[in-house]
Amino acid sequence: MMENNMTKSDRAINFIIGFVLLILAIICVYPMIYVIFASFSSPLPLTQHTGLLFHPLEPTIKGYEVALRYNNIWSGYRNTVFVVACGTAINMFVTILAAYTLSRKELYLRKALNLFCLFTMFFSGGLIPTFLVVKNIGLIDNIFALILPVAVNTWNLIILRTAMKGLPKSLEESARIDGASDISVLFFIIIPVIKATLAVLTLYYLVSHWNSWFNAMLYLKDREKFPLQLILREILISNTSNAASSASASMEGIDRYKTLVKYCTTVIATLPILFIYPFLQKYFVKGVLIGSVKG
Repeated sequence: MMENNMTKSDRAINFIIGFVLLILAIICVYPMIYVIFASFSSPLPLTQHTGLLFHPLEPTIKGYEVALRYNNIWSGYRNTVFVVACGTAINMFVTILAAYTLSRKELYLRKALNLFCLFTMFFSGGLIPTFLVVKNIGLIDNIFALILPVAVNTWNLIILRTAMKGLPKSLEESARIDGASDISVLFFIIIPVIKATLAVLTLYYLVSHWNSWFNAMLYLKDREKFPLQLILREILISNTSNAASSASASMEGIDRYKTLVKYCTTVIATLPILFIYPFLQKYFVKGVLIGSVKG
């Protein structure tokens, strides 16, 4: 009924908006499609090809066979899964407790503590002081150096605190009348109501851990502890096969398949996190808006 009442100018505007969004979608999606097609192509035609790629060139899975023989791929996966699982759990636990505490109006020096947390968003200790702190607490070459120094993200903390502050006071008051403690109020009253916000923040932390490589480069020395993204970085920026060959003596033909392995490793490292997005996508807008209505 509404479409019948639209004027020609409205239809023209909708068409233009739809066309622009379609072009933007293609621009965003095509690089990923290119990498997938390239990963299934033969190395020689791929290196000789220029311009856009719309299908695999002489399709083959040899690149994946070579990449999966690279031992550090598997150790990197294992380390990344551990960091993502353990790190995200710690992130959410600490963030929930801190957000609940800062959302209490009866908290002594609440405004000062909130300002202190906000201050850390704009000013940090810097790279060298942070490295010295990590070193002095004994986390150098320890995989927990990728987890503990980033246990709380201030932006996520503020979003969750605001979501908790925006809940009706009647929810908490009715629970208090029944004798509920702070722990009961938090875990049985507040958390079930703001699960959309929690889902979004969980995804933020998860993606952050999955994509992280810089801290690993700074704090880890043992290659067996390297996360997947640091292994991927080595493969992508290496000009020779020496780094990969020294890490996996059983790897054959990497010189010939070097370009192909880069694409295959990118797909291997990216696909798992892409599969998670569809399950949490419905929470994005709702979750973030809940945490941004009030300051």
